[in-house]
Amino acid sequence: MDNAPSIRPFIRPLIYTPPTDPIDILYADEHTLIINKPAGLLSVPGKTPEMFDCLESRLQAIYPHARIIHRLDLATSGIMVLAMTHKALRHIGLQFERRHVKKSYKAVVWGEVQGGSGHINLPLICDWPNRPLQKVDFETGKSAQTDWHVTRRENGFTHLDLHPKTGRSHQLRVHLKEIGHPILGDPLYAHEDAYQASNRLMLHAHTLAFYHPDGGKWTEYETASPF
Repeated sequence: MDNAPSIRPFIRPLIYTPPTDPIDILYADEHTLIINKPAGLLSVPGKTPEMFDCLESRLQAIYPHARIIHRLDLATSGIMVLAMTHKALRHIGLQFERRHVKKSYKAVVWGEVQGGSGHINLPLICDWPNRPLQKVDFETGKSAQTDWHVTRRENGFTHLDLHPKTGRSHQLRVHLKEIGHPILGDPLYAHEDAYQASNRLMLHAHTLAFYHPDGGKWTEYETASPF
């Protein structure tokens, strides 16, 4: 029936226990700060006092002028850039907005992905009754595109290099779930077997490249995947 109520998906409860290790700073100059975010740490403060501890607050205790330009999901680890000046914030922020920034991710997914590479083109929109979940919607969703490449298969899982062409919330996680290969350890989108297969979300922001705000030189940074 059209008026039948939707069934709320099961969302595993979150207990926020951020890691206590110091933030790994890969590079710093007077314009930018390149860091390796650990899994389990929010990029920005949450909505409750116990979720104030985050990447931004920790770094501002050391670099008071550091400002978040983009985010990684709580459960995702990997490379991020922060701005040290208003000029850098605007300059790099516009690059994200205009899709000039290039990013790649490492992931381990459930099952053996067939073929060597492929392209996923599935529009996404927030599933408002079930926030923070996102969903595929061909009528009102925003364009979301991801390229993938198999690096190896082992033990019934597949290691992938991922290259998002857009930057929608939870894009990689939803796209891989939709093609039948959820990311291991994903508390939001993985089925129970895939969730239990890892003690963390097996998604890592591997590389990041952009035009430096001082002089416009194309700069590329990389951090090794912990898995």
